[in-house]
Amino acid sequence: MTAALALAQWSCIFRRGMAMPIRPFLNGAAFEPEAIRNMSVAFESVCAELGLSDKDDPATRLVASKIIEFAQSGVLDAARLRSMTRKEFKLE
Repeated sequence: MTAALALAQWSCIFRRGMAMPIRPFLNGAAFEPEAIRNMSVAFESVCAELGLSDKDDPATRLVASKIIEFAQSGVLDAARLRSMTRKEFKLE
């Protein structure tokens, strides 16, 4: 997934009122703005695929923590974050 496609996907999610940014789950972890955008794109995409929309749902928090873990290890590309998270939750 290219950055443009990832942004288009995020835009579509946002317009449907399903936007759920990852920022509230960062718990003080520092990332560059572009990394946070990519993490949010991956997070929103995986949550939408899993039917998660409640930020207080433990499953939602688990998805966020996995994406943050991958990002902290240096994976900052939206498509790769999404793919790795999908594999983690056996969606691929």
